Amino acid sequence: MAWEGRPREPGYKASAPARPEEAFRPFRAPPSVLSADEGMVAVRLARRALESALNPRTAPEPLSSVEETHLPPVFDEHRGVFVTLKRHPSGMLRGCIGYPLPVLPLRSALVRAAVSAAVEDYRFRPVAATELPRLTIEVSVLTPPEPLRFSSSEEAIRAVKVGRDGLIVEGLGTSGLLLPQVAPEEGWSAEELLDGTCEKAGLPPRSWQDPRVKVRRFEAEIFREVAPGGEIVRQDPVSARADEPRARRK
Repeated sequence: MAWEGRPREPGYKASAPARPEEAFRPFRAPPSVLSADEGMVAVRLARRALESALNPRTAPEPLSSVEETHLPPVFDEHRGVFVTLKRHPSGMLRGCIGYPLPVLPLRSALVRAAVSAAVEDYRFRPVAATELPRLTIEVSVLTPPEPLRFSSSEEAIRAVKVGRDGLIVEGLGTSGLLLPQVAPEEGWSAEELLDGTCEKAGLPPRSWQDPRVKVRRFEAEIFREVAPGGEIVRQDPVSARADEPRARRK
């Protein structure tokens, strides 16, 4: 598995950070819950980063200054975060990249994930500045992953709650991640989420039963634009519709 310093793998799968010891350092305090206002700030920060990165000549500020903006204290906490871009109004995926582990302050991880989602998701051509007014932004701020402990397949399936849990599988030289909103969007059961996360890592569906494969779960606070640059709402993953259009199933 490659250890990388920025979020290079796209979609709901991401690589780990540059130094393994940073990824697995002990967490000293539980993460703060974002308020509705802080979630709004997070999405707007992502859009500002995209405006500066995609159209530097006309952007109101350079990308280098976006991270330095005065922000609420929660943005100085180390948090995992994903940024998802979707076409409006179709809702089709246009890019999604993030940091699954809390290796950077939220402000830094958010800005870098937003730009990477636009220009480094290898499933899509890079986003052009002219597209940005037709894209909505979704920000998922993650809790630190914790091991999913189970002694049987049935116990694992009972332990995973669709709509609450995102999953990470690691082992056999690879890793994969699915955000909490994926299972409701796909209409998956807990077992299908476990299988789907394995497939995301390039493993056979039942690999989560292999003792060499570790499974971790996490939760996410999700904030999204209703329309490009418009109203920002908190998204309940459970409310995601299974028939929502998506460019890629996984």
